Amino acid sequence: MKCIEIRAYGGPEVLVPATRDKPVAGAGEALIRVSASGVNRPDVFQRQGNYAPPPGASDLPGLEVAGVIEAGDEAALAQAGFKIGDRVCALLAGGGYAEYCTAPIPQCLPVPAGLSDVEAASLPETFFTVWSNVFDRGRLQSGETLLIQGGSSGIGVTAIQLAKAAGARVIVTAGSDAKCGACLKLGADHAINYKSADFVQETRRLTDDRGADVILDMVAGDYVKREVECLANDGRLVIIALLGGPKADFHAGLLMTRRLTITGSTLRVRSVAFKGVIAAALRQHAWPWIEHGLVKPVVYNQFDALTPANGLPSGAARAHALMESSQHVGKIVLTWGAV
Repeated sequence: MKCIEIRAYGGPEVLVPATRDKPVAGAGEALIRVSASGVNRPDVFQRQGNYAPPPGASDLPGLEVAGVIEAGDEAALAQAGFKIGDRVCALLAGGGYAEYCTAPIPQCLPVPAGLSDVEAASLPETFFTVWSNVFDRGRLQSGETLLIQGGSSGIGVTAIQLAKAAGARVIVTAGSDAKCGACLKLGADHAINYKSADFVQETRRLTDDRGADVILDMVAGDYVKREVECLANDGRLVIIALLGGPKADFHAGLLMTRRLTITGSTLRVRSVAFKGVIAAALRQHAWPWIEHGLVKPVVYNQFDALTPANGLPSGAARAHALMESSQHVGKIVLTWGAV
């Protein structure tokens, strides 16, 4: 099969086409003929040498795909309601930048009715992450206020739509007026340009000084102190990335007097069983929202994975360059042949 390898740690130019043996599905796994692969920020970290795959996972980047089940554990497939030839999207621990990959069957979901494979490939990583952190860890309820840091990111556009479908009020931050406008079009109630306004003051103002019930944070660092200040009583801060650094200094007294919770998680290293529970929740709640048009994939751009572009050795490299530019709103997807 053809794939994209990380030849050495470094910039986008280290993502190069390669040929490898097709993987073989083991017990409890499906072999997927991939037509599209989602691109995510953790792929960039892996390429830079800052996010190693978990033990046993493929060294190829790629955490989500869509395609067709070509082979696999037929008994496990049948138990999960799948069969060979079904269109699926899947969450992976690695190996998604390839024409074929294996995926644990509990981490596979049917392609929602009406979606293309490109659209479906944009779903798993952000949907699993948002569901696990906003709804499971953050316990967001209908009528509560969610503040999303980075509303125009892949995680952000997913969190906006899932939270609104669940009946929450949504405030986002973004780095330009254009990105704020895009978030509002996706359903956010309010958007704060963090380069021209203070999100703490704005969140307080927009909530009549009550604060946000849940904050989804991909920055950490010095944001944590400010986020603690704009949480409502009994508020929950959920940290899922450290773009602003791993260390934080905040007023611990506020945690006690206002009964606040600071939590966080990483998904890639969690067990198949854990991810399978999230998949079941998505199939029960989020997939009907997609099929009824309440939640829609947001694909900013797609690239043929293997084709050189803009002086770079592959479309995957071009996709990473775009992601690092932060010009995109939503997801970036790689394609493998006709989709």
